Amino acid sequence: MGKVRNILQNKGTAVFSVEPTITVYHGLELMVEQNVGGLLICENGKLVGIFTERDYARKLVLKGKNSKETLIRELMSERPITVCPDDSIEECMQVMTNRSIRHLPVLDGETLVGIISIGDIIRYMLEEQRFIIENLEQYITH
Repeated sequence: MGKVRNILQNKGTAVFSVEPTITVYHGLELMVEQNVGGLLICENGKLVGIFTERDYARKLVLKGKNSKETLIRELMSERPITVCPDDSIEECMQVMTNRSIRHLPVLDGETLVGIISIGDIIRYMLEEQRFIIENLEQYITH
């Protein structure tokens, strides 16, 4: 099984993050614009939280708050679970399953180098299985 760095090599390491002082509404606009399900929240260059669609639904909508007045800081999940580039995809799947999360920020030391989602992991695993099947078919037919 591969490593987180393998996913980042295919996906890229461009990291989109925002300050904790933006409004939830602005954050949602950015999520739509970037076509992502979560935003990394950084302050002074350090990861301080993550804001996801789930945070929006559970912490804003259901509590009757207003997205144009509420700051992301109030709803973000602080101290998100992170992984490093050398962690295995299998370990990431286990963490995501056990914690019921869909996004894992990737830190190299204290530097934010990317983010992986459950979708990224599934795509990687499907590609890996396809590669194995093709190799087995070639082995059998030759």
